[in-house]
Amino acid sequence: GHLPAAAKRPPFGAMSDPEVRAALPEFESTFGAPPTLAAQAPGRVNVIGEHVDYCDGLVLPTALPFRTVALARRREDNLWRLSSTFSSDAPPVEFTADEGLRPGSPSWANYVKGVVHGYLPDAPATGRGMEVLLVSNVPVGAGLSSSAALEVCIATLLEAAWGLSIAPEEKARRSRKAENDFAGAPCGIMDQFISSMGAAGNLLLIDCRTETSELVPFPDEGYVLVVCNSNVKHSLSGGEYPERVRQCGEALAALTAAFPGVKSLRDATMEQLQQLEDSMPPLSFNRAMHVVQEIRRVEQAREALLNRDMAQLGRLMHASHVSLRDLFEVSCEELDTLVESAMSAPGVVGSRMTGGGFGGCTVTLVATPHAPALEERLSRCLGGGWSASASRPAPGAASWTSTRWRRAVGRVG
Repeated sequence: GHLPAAAKRPPFGAMSDPEVRAALPEFESTFGAPPTLAAQAPGRVNVIGEHVDYCDGLVLPTALPFRTVALARRREDNLWRLSSTFSSDAPPVEFTADEGLRPGSPSWANYVKGVVHGYLPDAPATGRGMEVLLVSNVPVGAGLSSSAALEVCIATLLEAAWGLSIAPEEKARRSRKAENDFAGAPCGIMDQFISSMGAAGNLLLIDCRTETSELVPFPDEGYVLVVCNSNVKHSLSGGEYPERVRQCGEALAALTAAFPGVKSLRDATMEQLQQLEDSMPPLSFNRAMHVVQEIRRVEQAREALLNRDMAQLGRLMHASHVSLRDLFEVSCEELDTLVESAMSAPGVVGSRMTGGGFGGCTVTLVATPHAPALEERLSRCLGGGWSASASRPAPGAASWTSTRWRRAVGRVG
């Protein structure tokens, strides 16, 4: 099948991309000279494996064509001057790349500062400074990991600028630490791992216990993923996340008391859980039921992909949604509406909410010829706002030096 228009475009961040080319004059007018380096990193969508990362679970995300790109040139001192097309009216943010680096204002710059701080042990003594213009089309606040795309993009830029060869797993860990320490956001390892290690045409199975991963091929032909933004973020989500973590902990405590081998919900079986149903609060039982079954669904999703059984993958995705809605209770009316609409559309084999819940996005597995009609249907479903976009698994982070991409964009500067 041919790819729908949305998936045909080269991934945003290819240096010949119009949005990136359009930013080149802005770089020159801000910093007085053309860029000599560039790096990019993608946003992501989790295909299956939700609310299991803090229970030592398995997750199966893919990188999306949405990317964050950094255009840059090195300075001879240690000063950073940071500008972005999403806040281009503001003067560049300035900071010095040294041990005194601390979070501050504006808050978006803290993701950058945190990564720079994490790379200081590998930095040259002088010439650590950079002039950077950020360009991004990763939707912010949609649960597609715009923050991880920014962190991994900066990490990739530093590695290129300073000639470092750092394992992609280590890059992901440093980026996560930046988010934890400088942006004050508790997050698992998934978002940075997929942004750092994604590969075109593959999903990435990540084991959150061992922090290891495995590429799982997505069949070349026949199906695409349609990501749809509900454009809602319910405010009640604030206290619900820690509450779910607490309930999972409550279930685990009961399981560990009865079965000492169970160190996390990853180790628990359905049989063990059912034996203890009466010894834990009903909500905690439901939360643990979701986690134990969801981890199994991820294992089955991997098998389905290896067998090229997309109908089975779709069934697992929808079962995941039902579980998140009924057992984990993190869905909402808008997400349920989008999933129901998708499930009744031609060519769809599975659909689910993705991300933390209470808003954000759905992800739908659809036969390629039906993708354009599905995009239109879902866009109409909630009446406007950023809507639906079809894609295939996109590549992870990458960097360029001026010689490689001057050919792509014609002479820059």
